[in-house]
Amino acid sequence: MPTVEERVDRLETAMIELAEAQMRTQVSLKALSDEMRDFKDEMRDFKGEMRDFKDEMRDFKEEARADRKRQNEKWGELANKWGTVVEDIVVPNIPRIARENFGWSDVEDFMIRRKVRSRRETSKRREFDVIAIGEDQIIINETKSQPRIDYINAFIEVLGELEDYLPEYIDKTVIPIFASLSIGEDVVNYLTRNRIFAMAMGDETMELKNYRQMVDPTSIE
Repeated sequence: MPTVEERVDRLETAMIELAEAQMRTQVSLKALSDEMRDFKDEMRDFKGEMRDFKDEMRDFKEEARADRKRQNEKWGELANKWGTVVEDIVVPNIPRIARENFGWSDVEDFMIRRKVRSRRETSKRREFDVIAIGEDQIIINETKSQPRIDYINAFIEVLGELEDYLPEYIDKTVIPIFASLSIGEDVVNYLTRNRIFAMAMGDETMELKNYRQMVDPTSIE
Protein backbone atom coordinates (compact mmCIF):
# COMPACT_ATOMS: atom_id res chain seq x y z
CA MET A 1 0.00 0.00 0.00
CA PRO A 2 1.45 3.46 -0.92
CA THR A 3 2.67 5.53 1.88
CA VAL A 4 1.32 8.96 2.69
CA GLU A 5 4.40 10.56 1.13
CA GLU A 6 3.86 8.59 -2.11
CA ARG A 7 0.21 9.63 -2.26
CA VAL A 8 1.16 13.25 -1.70
CA ASP A 9 3.76 13.02 -4.48
CA ARG A 10 1.21 11.49 -6.83
CA LEU A 11 -1.32 14.18 -5.98
CA GLU A 12 1.24 16.91 -6.56
CA THR A 13 2.20 15.32 -9.88
CA ALA A 14 -1.47 15.09 -10.91
CA MET A 15 -2.06 18.69 -9.91
CA ILE A 16 1.00 19.79 -11.87
CA GLU A 17 -0.17 17.85 -14.94
CA LEU A 18 -3.66 19.32 -14.55
CA ALA A 19 -2.21 22.81 -14.30
CA GLU A 20 -0.06 22.19 -17.38
CA ALA A 21 -3.07 20.84 -19.23
CA GLN A 22 -5.07 23.91 -18.27
CA MET A 23 -2.26 26.13 -19.47
CA ARG A 24 -2.06 24.25 -22.75
CA THR A 25 -5.83 24.57 -23.07
CA GLN A 26 -5.66 28.28 -22.37
CA VAL A 27 -2.88 28.63 -24.93
CA SER A 28 -4.91 26.66 -27.47
CA LEU A 29 -8.02 28.72 -26.71
CA LYS A 30 -6.02 31.93 -27.07
CA ALA A 31 -4.56 30.70 -30.34
CA LEU A 32 -8.05 29.73 -31.52
CA SER A 33 -9.36 33.10 -30.42
CA ASP A 34 -6.55 34.83 -32.30
CA GLU A 35 -7.26 32.72 -35.38
CA MET A 36 -10.96 33.55 -35.14
CA ARG A 37 -10.15 37.24 -34.79
CA ASP A 38 -7.81 37.03 -37.79
CA PHE A 39 -10.49 35.16 -39.73
CA LYS A 40 -13.04 37.83 -38.87
CA ASP A 41 -10.59 40.50 -40.00
CA GLU A 42 -9.99 38.59 -43.24
CA MET A 43 -13.75 38.20 -43.79
CA ARG A 44 -14.23 41.92 -43.13
CA ASP A 45 -11.49 42.70 -45.64
CA PHE A 46 -13.00 40.22 -48.11
CA LYS A 47 -16.43 41.81 -47.73
CA GLY A 48 -14.84 45.20 -48.34
CA GLU A 49 -13.10 43.87 -51.44
CA MET A 50 -16.36 42.34 -52.68
CA ARG A 51 -18.14 45.64 -52.08
CA ASP A 52 -15.42 47.46 -54.01
CA PHE A 53 -15.63 44.83 -56.76
CA LYS A 54 -19.41 45.28 -57.02
CA ASP A 55 -18.92 49.04 -57.22
CA GLU A 56 -16.31 48.57 -59.95
CA MET A 57 -18.63 46.19 -61.84
CA ARG A 58 -21.48 48.68 -61.56
CA ASP A 59 -19.22 51.47 -62.82
CA PHE A 60 -17.99 49.18 -65.62
CA LYS A 61 -21.53 48.34 -66.68
CA GLU A 62 -22.50 51.98 -66.65
CA GLU A 63 -19.41 52.89 -68.67
CA ALA A 64 -20.07 50.02 -71.11
CA ARG A 65 -23.69 51.14 -71.46
CA ALA A 66 -22.55 54.71 -72.06
CA ASP A 67 -19.93 53.51 -74.56
CA ARG A 68 -22.54 51.49 -76.47
CA LYS A 69 -24.83 54.50 -76.53
CA ARG A 70 -22.04 56.74 -77.80
CA GLN A 71 -21.02 54.12 -80.37
CA ASN A 72 -24.58 53.70 -81.59
CA GLU A 73 -24.92 57.46 -81.86
CA LYS A 74 -21.67 57.64 -83.84
CA TRP A 75 -22.83 54.84 -86.16
CA GLY A 76 -26.14 56.63 -86.63
CA GLU A 77 -24.36 59.90 -87.36
CA LEU A 78 -22.01 58.13 -89.76
CA ALA A 79 -24.88 56.42 -91.55
CA ASN A 80 -26.76 59.69 -91.87
CA LYS A 81 -23.62 61.50 -93.00
CA TRP A 82 -22.84 58.77 -95.53
CA GLY A 83 -26.35 58.93 -96.94
CA THR A 84 -26.07 62.71 -97.19
CA VAL A 85 -22.66 62.45 -98.87
CA VAL A 86 -24.08 60.10 -101.51
CA GLU A 87 -26.99 62.43 -102.21
CA ASP A 88 -24.74 65.49 -102.19
CA ILE A 89 -22.61 63.87 -104.89
CA VAL A 90 -25.43 62.41 -106.95
CA VAL A 91 -27.94 65.27 -106.99
CA PRO A 92 -25.70 67.93 -108.61
CA ASN A 93 -24.76 65.49 -111.36
CA ILE A 94 -28.32 64.82 -112.54
CA PRO A 95 -28.68 68.05 -114.57
CA ARG A 96 -25.25 67.45 -116.17
CA ILE A 97 -26.21 63.88 -117.07
CA ALA A 98 -29.46 65.22 -118.55
CA ARG A 99 -27.55 67.65 -120.76
CA GLU A 100 -24.61 65.45 -121.75
CA ASN A 101 -26.35 62.09 -122.17
CA PHE A 102 -29.92 63.00 -123.09
CA GLY A 103 -29.50 66.31 -124.86
CA TRP A 104 -31.52 68.49 -122.50
CA SER A 105 -31.17 72.20 -123.14
CA ASP A 106 -32.83 73.07 -119.86
CA VAL A 107 -34.29 71.51 -116.72
CA GLU A 108 -37.85 72.79 -116.37
CA ASP A 109 -38.28 71.56 -112.81
CA PHE A 110 -36.00 69.82 -110.30
CA MET A 111 -37.37 68.20 -107.16
CA ILE A 112 -35.37 66.55 -104.36
CA ARG A 113 -36.92 64.15 -101.85
CA ARG A 114 -40.34 64.81 -103.30
CA LYS A 115 -43.12 63.05 -101.38
CA VAL A 116 -46.11 62.24 -103.56
CA ARG A 117 -49.53 60.91 -102.55
CA SER A 118 -51.12 58.05 -104.47
CA ARG A 119 -54.08 59.10 -106.59
CA ARG A 120 -55.78 55.75 -106.08
CA GLU A 121 -54.99 55.24 -102.39
CA THR A 122 -54.61 58.59 -100.68
CA SER A 123 -53.22 56.94 -97.55
CA LYS A 124 -50.15 55.81 -99.53
CA ARG A 125 -47.15 58.06 -100.18
CA ARG A 126 -43.87 57.55 -101.97
CA GLU A 127 -40.69 59.59 -101.76
CA PHE A 128 -38.68 60.19 -104.91
CA ASP A 129 -35.02 61.06 -104.35
CA VAL A 130 -34.86 63.21 -107.49
CA ILE A 131 -37.43 64.14 -110.13
CA ALA A 132 -36.05 66.17 -113.02
CA ILE A 133 -38.49 67.46 -115.63
CA GLY A 134 -37.39 68.14 -119.19
CA GLU A 135 -39.28 69.20 -122.29
CA ASP A 136 -40.35 65.71 -123.28
CA GLN A 137 -38.53 63.51 -120.73
CA ILE A 138 -38.59 62.97 -116.99
CA ILE A 139 -35.70 61.59 -114.92
CA ILE A 140 -36.64 59.50 -111.89
CA ASN A 141 -33.66 58.89 -109.63
CA GLU A 142 -33.22 56.49 -106.74
CA THR A 143 -30.00 56.87 -104.70
CA LYS A 144 -28.66 54.29 -102.25
CA SER A 145 -25.37 54.02 -100.40
CA GLN A 146 -25.48 50.26 -101.03
CA PRO A 147 -26.73 49.05 -104.45
CA ARG A 148 -28.64 46.01 -103.20
CA ILE A 149 -30.93 44.02 -105.47
CA ASP A 150 -33.91 44.43 -103.15
CA TYR A 151 -33.51 48.22 -103.41
CA ILE A 152 -33.51 47.93 -107.19
CA ASN A 153 -36.61 45.71 -107.13
CA ALA A 154 -38.38 48.28 -104.95
CA PHE A 155 -37.39 50.96 -107.48
CA ILE A 156 -38.77 48.83 -110.30
CA GLU A 157 -42.05 48.61 -108.39
CA VAL A 158 -42.14 52.39 -108.01
CA LEU A 159 -41.52 52.85 -111.74
CA GLY A 160 -44.50 50.63 -112.46
CA GLU A 161 -46.72 52.95 -110.41
CA LEU A 162 -45.65 56.32 -111.88
CA GLU A 163 -48.99 56.78 -113.62
CA ASP A 164 -50.62 56.63 -110.19
CA TYR A 165 -48.17 58.99 -108.47
CA LEU A 166 -47.17 61.34 -111.31
CA PRO A 167 -50.01 61.24 -113.85
CA GLU A 168 -49.27 64.81 -114.97
CA TYR A 169 -46.01 63.59 -116.56
CA ILE A 170 -47.33 60.41 -118.17
CA ASP A 171 -46.87 61.85 -121.67
CA LYS A 172 -43.10 62.23 -121.10
CA THR A 173 -40.48 59.53 -121.67
CA VAL A 174 -39.26 58.17 -118.33
CA ILE A 175 -35.51 57.93 -117.74
CA PRO A 176 -34.97 55.81 -114.61
CA ILE A 177 -31.56 56.20 -112.93
CA PHE A 178 -30.37 54.12 -109.98
CA ALA A 179 -27.34 55.76 -108.36
CA SER A 180 -24.67 54.78 -105.86
CA LEU A 181 -21.02 55.68 -105.41
CA SER A 182 -19.95 52.25 -106.64
CA ILE A 183 -21.95 49.60 -108.51
CA GLY A 184 -20.56 46.18 -109.33
CA GLU A 185 -20.75 44.68 -112.81
CA ASP A 186 -23.38 42.10 -111.87
CA VAL A 187 -25.64 44.81 -110.47
CA VAL A 188 -25.04 47.00 -113.54
CA ASN A 189 -26.11 44.07 -115.71
CA TYR A 190 -29.21 43.55 -113.57
CA LEU A 191 -30.13 47.20 -113.95
CA THR A 192 -29.56 47.01 -117.71
CA ARG A 193 -31.82 43.98 -118.05
CA ASN A 194 -34.52 45.96 -116.25
CA ARG A 195 -33.95 49.02 -118.48
CA ILE A 196 -32.60 51.22 -115.68
CA PHE A 197 -29.52 53.42 -116.00
CA ALA A 198 -26.73 52.70 -113.52
CA MET A 199 -25.07 55.86 -112.20
CA ALA A 200 -21.81 55.60 -110.23
CA MET A 201 -18.44 57.28 -109.78
CA GLY A 202 -16.15 57.22 -112.79
CA ASP A 203 -12.55 58.41 -113.00
CA GLU A 204 -13.49 62.03 -112.33
CA THR A 205 -17.22 62.30 -111.59
CA MET A 206 -20.52 60.41 -111.71
CA GLU A 207 -21.32 58.66 -114.97
CA LEU A 208 -23.82 56.22 -116.45
CA LYS A 209 -22.08 52.86 -116.37
CA ASN A 210 -24.46 51.18 -118.82
CA TYR A 211 -25.29 54.08 -121.12
CA ARG A 212 -24.02 52.33 -124.26
CA GLN A 213 -25.92 49.11 -123.47
CA MET A 214 -29.10 51.06 -122.71
CA VAL A 215 -29.11 53.15 -125.89
CA ASP A 216 -27.93 50.25 -128.03
CA PRO A 217 -29.32 46.97 -126.66
CA THR A 218 -27.54 45.03 -129.42
CA SER A 219 -24.24 45.85 -127.72
CA ILE A 220 -25.13 43.74 -124.69
CA GLU A 221 -22.95 40.65 -124.58
